[in-house]
Amino acid sequence: MNLKEMTTQNLVFYDIEATSKEEVISFLVDHLDKEGYISDKAAFQKAVLEREAHSATGMERGLAIPHGKSSVVNKAVFTVAKLKTPLAANVWESVDPTNQVSLVFLLAIPDEEAGTTHLKLLAELSGRLMNASYLDGLLAAPSKETLFEALGGEAVTETVAGDSAYAGKSVLAVTACATGIAHTYMAAEALEQAGKELGIDVRVEKQGANGMEDTHDAAAIASADAILFAVDTKVKEKERFAGKNYVEVKVADPLRHAKEILIRSLSDPDGTVEASAESEGVVASKNQKTGWKKVGADMTAAIMTGISYMIPLIVAAGLMLGIAKLTWVYALGLDIGMIGDPTYNSVGGLQEFLHYLDGFGNMLFKFIYPVFGMFVAYAIADRVGLIAGFAGGLFAGGLHYTFWGIEGGIPSGFLGALILGLTAGYVAKFLNQRVKLSKNLVAMKPMLIVPGISVLVIFILNLYVIDPVFGHLNKWIADTIASMSTSGTLSLSAMIAAATAFDLGGPVNKAAGAIAIGLSADGIFPLTPRVLAIVIPPLGIGLATIIDRFVVGRRVFSQDLRLLGNTSFLLGFLAISEGAIPFMLRNPLITIPLNLIGAIAGACTGVALGAVQWLPLPAIWGWPLVENLPAYLVGMLVGVAIIAFGNIFIRYAIIKRKERNGEKIDY
Repeated sequence: MNLKEMTTQNLVFYDIEATSKEEVISFLVDHLDKEGYISDKAAFQKAVLEREAHSATGMERGLAIPHGKSSVVNKAVFTVAKLKTPLAANVWESVDPTNQVSLVFLLAIPDEEAGTTHLKLLAELSGRLMNASYLDGLLAAPSKETLFEALGGEAVTETVAGDSAYAGKSVLAVTACATGIAHTYMAAEALEQAGKELGIDVRVEKQGANGMEDTHDAAAIASADAILFAVDTKVKEKERFAGKNYVEVKVADPLRHAKEILIRSLSDPDGTVEASAESEGVVASKNQKTGWKKVGADMTAAIMTGISYMIPLIVAAGLMLGIAKLTWVYALGLDIGMIGDPTYNSVGGLQEFLHYLDGFGNMLFKFIYPVFGMFVAYAIADRVGLIAGFAGGLFAGGLHYTFWGIEGGIPSGFLGALILGLTAGYVAKFLNQRVKLSKNLVAMKPMLIVPGISVLVIFILNLYVIDPVFGHLNKWIADTIASMSTSGTLSLSAMIAAATAFDLGGPVNKAAGAIAIGLSADGIFPLTPRVLAIVIPPLGIGLATIIDRFVVGRRVFSQDLRLLGNTSFLLGFLAISEGAIPFMLRNPLITIPLNLIGAIAGACTGVALGAVQWLPLPAIWGWPLVENLPAYLVGMLVGVAIIAFGNIFIRYAIIKRKERNGEKIDY
């Protein structure tokens, strides 16, 4: 195949000056738009950046292959840029952490899955870029013209006789990535090359934009010694491999560790693929020797899935609240404390609209935990876990108290959502695997038996364990704070701040709020530590995602967390702490202690310097009401700085340690 057919000289650029990944992508997208290959520049650039957030597109040896799949792509194409100066290693996230990107291929992929000639050419390009001789020719090109001509060169493969202990073995692999082009074919090429060097017969089925290519037949599966899934998406027709030993890794992993992964598939598999009643696929069983480490990895992956689906809801809810509150205060000049007052239910005009918009934002926040719990369970058990996970999230968000008319009920919050979501997933998974029905009744299992029993289990668990545990926890916190009302000012401030920051709107936070507001109403103790502790965590975490590369010279947060950090920072100024919840769910051992330390330090600093606030209006809404506002702001800055720099330095240390040990970096 002549890959020059997939581009033109107008889409090949030489000696481009750029200092960031975003700058390179924007440059190439602009030219795709000018040449008429895309119909909506903004939409395609968004698709590319969303793919960047999914996993690294930087490779090694200076190569990066960003790509986007979108309906706005008129025709499959790629564009190339050779940079005048390589980007620093930390600028473009790569499978090789030391990679300094100098050669960038941007692939534009149409949305449809049809196996067109152009898509096959893009797949060919992705595979060739893993070939050392082909890449050498591109990197050595001294001009735009020679770079374009080098694209048409053939990849030269050196055959290496395999003499490993696994020579003669057979491994069947499946590769699949989100867009179905770049990583799918690059991983396949890497595995095939590694197989030749080890003497292992490796055959790769690509499940990409061209559909299922080089599909494994029944005879090949029966004779295979191991199955290898290098995927970022669900494997299609996975039930074909039932009974075979397997290893599952991310699609990018073979790009650097293909030999090790092949050997592991033969010597230390993750388990055995089990057949599932659902036609979509199967749930792989966990071999005994994988132990708790594998279970922990599965739980972590499930939590990450829940967070990824929860993030858009947090952003949307925060946007609704922000528009309503800012317009209410700064455009209409009304008291922020009155925006939710029922007297505005039917006043008409902009006031009524903003009143209901604020209520709508608050309503959306009520569904953060149901969405989180639902997709945590989905990640573990597939579709059969959705309903039980959603029910667990409803309990965690406290909606049952509203429906049952229970006054003063405190929801279990993020801890409850974690426990109930994971439980829902594993219960549904267990039932789906263990309940055996005749063929005539098999449809009852996913429609009736699994959701019915799993929802009942969640109801019983919440009624007799989760709610009582958090009820006792709330009472203990309330009693502890109340007992400290006569102790020293800083001791009580520290206690209120710690309880407020602990779970960002959860049961501990609410218990602290009830006591603190009561003490303030009785004129015993002001609300200063509480209002500070509400805003310090979201501001601190948000700031960390903004300044990390300036502090330690590299990014220590993934792209999705950086986007979420911007939202958390903005919401913090509006006294909405929920924007920081995904960070707490993702890395609780880092986030929670730093939140506590920062909130305590900031609150105590503000109180010690003389800041006083009696009314329950945190953030910018309450600043005009603060006595000694400079002291308040100093306290806030102290707490925010501790959380921001603490997150940056701890994450940086962990990343450096993992790089030294050759471990996978998980942000």
